[in-house]
Amino acid sequence: MKRHRMTNAEAAGFQVAGGTARSQGAFMTLAPGEATGGPDNRHPTSDQWLFVASGSGSAIVEGEHVALEAGDLLLIAAGEGHEISAADGAPLVTVSVYAPPVY
Repeated sequence: MKRHRMTNAEAAGFQVAGGTARSQGAFMTLAPGEATGGPDNRHPTSDQWLFVASGSGSAIVEGEHVALEAGDLLLIAAGEGHEISAADGAPLVTVSVYAPPVY
């Protein structure tokens, strides 16, 4: 068993927390109005489960817009192009699980 906690250094940007040969977890915080990814951002062989820990924003997955808010869990299937954006009011804090590992 291994426990991971987001630290202040991980509170901005993207940080892989750890993983095994089968899966990997990561923290991401986007500043208000910040976006990451785009249609070319794909994980060809890995599913990404993105959990919204706090804040709100949106995702575009294969051209489809999805609103995001705290408590949402979004599956981005292997190979799907995706972009994640934070709303203007507060940071968007997410935890992702990649299976199999990407990074």
